[in-house]
Amino acid sequence: MFIDQAIIYVKAGNGGKGAVSFRREKYVPKGGPDGGDGGDGGSIILETDHNLSTLLDFRYKKIYKAPNGEPGMGSMKNGKNGKDIIIKIPVGCIIKDAATGEVLADMDKDKMRFVVAKGGKGGKGNVWFATPTNQTPRFAEDGKPGEEREIFIELKLLADIGLVGFPNAGKSTLISAISAAKPKIADYPFTTLEPNLGIVRYKDFNSFVIADIPGLIEGAHQGKGLGIKFLKHIERTKILLFLIDITSEDPSKDFEILKNELESYSKELTKKDFLIALTKADLADKERITKLKKSKFYKTYQPLIISSVARIGLTEMLDKLWEIISNQSEKKF
Repeated sequence: MFIDQAIIYVKAGNGGKGAVSFRREKYVPKGGPDGGDGGDGGSIILETDHNLSTLLDFRYKKIYKAPNGEPGMGSMKNGKNGKDIIIKIPVGCIIKDAATGEVLADMDKDKMRFVVAKGGKGGKGNVWFATPTNQTPRFAEDGKPGEEREIFIELKLLADIGLVGFPNAGKSTLISAISAAKPKIADYPFTTLEPNLGIVRYKDFNSFVIADIPGLIEGAHQGKGLGIKFLKHIERTKILLFLIDITSEDPSKDFEILKNELESYSKELTKKDFLIALTKADLADKERITKLKKSKFYKTYQPLIISSVARIGLTEMLDKLWEIISNQSEKKF
């Protein structure tokens, strides 16, 4: 089951109370203060783990509390700190304050850590409060309370390439043909009900990640079909690969509808590099392909003609995608 958002409550530990204590030594009837400090409360820390791909765990556990710091003791002994709680989350999570909607962190790298609730500081023991006029202070400092908050965790998939197309355009078939991912495939719309990630091995030593997003329909940006629930996963992809059924009555119109849905959801999506592939070439006759190549749509965008089943044009498509990925990497330096 793919879960891409969750709300949890986190409470860091309180700091331990400082100790009120005095030295008790033989022949020293009025020893000075020796109360130790209280320990710090444990913090709640989020850490990304590339082995995770869903927020399913938070469906069953929604409350996380870290231990309090222990109180200080005599003989200048400090209390133990409360143990931090580390919560593992998938790479690509955005952390928000559930009450205000403020973005607290964008966890887009593996092993990235964020202290979402800091433990309270331990209180100082009475040894810190001795003065020339009060050499036997009979008070110490209370520990500070740990932070607590309700947080909203939203997962947005991280991939180099996002597949965009209508339901049953051949996205799942393509990802199964070029990667080790095995999504459900059938000849009816909305076979894909959750995003799938596939790692594509390119030539000898290179690889990239491709995301199979559930199919879009006209009005998706308004929530129709599976709409907004999955459009957000395209936001983090570097390249968009539009897949259009070559047997469609009007491939050019299909592309315009898809492009409009992305733009209506976020104009930033239209700024991404993209490639168009006409799928199911094995089902098209030569006459149809010849007619398509003479169209304004073909001359403008130079779409690739592919078939995942017959493995037509896949090598050329991967070469093109890798070229775009490489160019993007070079622009960063």
